[in-house]
Amino acid sequence: MERLKVLVVDDESRMRKLVRDFLVKKDFEVLEAEDGEQAVDIFFEKKDIALVILDVMMPKMDGWQVCREIRAYSQVPIIMLTAKSDERDELLGFELGVDEYISKPFSPKILVARVEAILRRTSGFSADDILRAGAIEVNRAAHEVTINGRSVELSYKEFELLTYFMENQGIALSREKILNSVWNYDYFGDARTIDTHVKKLRSKLGECGEYIRTIWGMGYKFEVEG
Repeated sequence: MERLKVLVVDDESRMRKLVRDFLVKKDFEVLEAEDGEQAVDIFFEKKDIALVILDVMMPKMDGWQVCREIRAYSQVPIIMLTAKSDERDELLGFELGVDEYISKPFSPKILVARVEAILRRTSGFSADDILRAGAIEVNRAAHEVTINGRSVELSYKEFELLTYFMENQGIALSREKILNSVWNYDYFGDARTIDTHVKKLRSKLGECGEYIRTIWGMGYKFEVEG
């Protein structure tokens, strides 16, 4: 089986080597970029990159702009690395379609575990693992969502969130429970992360966005009438 390609983007060669060494041990093929412009060039040249690990603060083009460039054409999973702990940065990342947000300094083992978890979810489901609710159909093997047969483009985290809602139809879900279940690790952000994702997900689902109902003061419930 061909090794999955991971693009590591950081202007610090020491940081790239640290991440690369841990990923190579897990049998990933690692591509490196030392600035944002190089990252964009490599991404569009290779076309088969499975995941991007992206630093925020870089010369020539910062991580936010790289994310915008990639998201204009691709929903490839993106893990953003940052030395900042500003909540506004984190919310901006999620608005731009970042799937995970890891602050420096971090444990390389934890980073690799997140990479593996994301790639398991995006490429490891059985072929007949399909969920249906109302007009929505989710094919978890192909990582595809359709509404009345029409394809809908979701980011990795939006896809996970929709899948989680559909697996728990009719159940009132608190924001904390959604964070713990969908983000899969001890997340120390706040509930606005969930609200940001739900808002974008509803928008992309069109009329089916009404299936996601707000429970004021608590969280959300996914329910299809009739």
